[in-house]
Amino acid sequence: MNHNAFLSAPPRRTHRIVLVSLAILGMASAVFVVRRPLMMSAPVCMAGRWHGCFDTFNGVVLMTLVAQPLAVLVVCALALRRRAAGVTSAWRMSLAEVGMVHGTVPFLWLTMMPGAGAGTAPRRVSLVPLRDLVTMGSGGIVGNLLIFAALGFFAPMRFAAPASVPRILALGAGCSVLVETAQYVLWLDRVSSVDDVLVNAAGAVLASLASRRWWRTRAETPSDQPRPGPAPVG
Repeated sequence: MNHNAFLSAPPRRTHRIVLVSLAILGMASAVFVVRRPLMMSAPVCMAGRWHGCFDTFNGVVLMTLVAQPLAVLVVCALALRRRAAGVTSAWRMSLAEVGMVHGTVPFLWLTMMPGAGAGTAPRRVSLVPLRDLVTMGSGGIVGNLLIFAALGFFAPMRFAAPASVPRILALGAGCSVLVETAQYVLWLDRVSSVDDVLVNAAGAVLASLASRRWWRTRAETPSDQPRPGPAPVG
């Protein structure tokens, strides 16, 4: 019997429980702090009205929180289906896939919301690095750091290809460039800024470092392939 493996299992399980508990506690604390502005959008969102819910910051954040139980159910359903098929790392794959979507789409939605002068105000581009960073404010910096944080955190857990800091940096920067270009092309009354690209990419890298111990490696069994069954006896 491998006593070292047997003794290391409980600490690992305890470590995971502590991490999950801290994540839940942090999320609950954040919801408690912003509960009042979120509750202002609750009647409009619960009535299914687009205006006042999905076109406001509070409404999008509220619906993102409301959709979390559904996201958890999707993770469980995908993981159980994959485990039944004998797929390796079923839970990690499922969590990473749902996490990337659920953690990125709401921020992209907020980023692509048109301003008051959409379609009429002059298009604005800022290509001088660090010029807009000074006027961005703490709220703007935090928001830009979070836009692709879920992508940076979960992408290297799901795929081996982006599992390196330079590739995550390139992934975050590339996605951010697409968003800034879309803002300009769609005439959303937003500033297409190089500083947004820099902060978005930095957020993806910082988030990826937090999940580094769970990154996929090319040496692992291909995740999309089921484990081979026992050889037939004959």
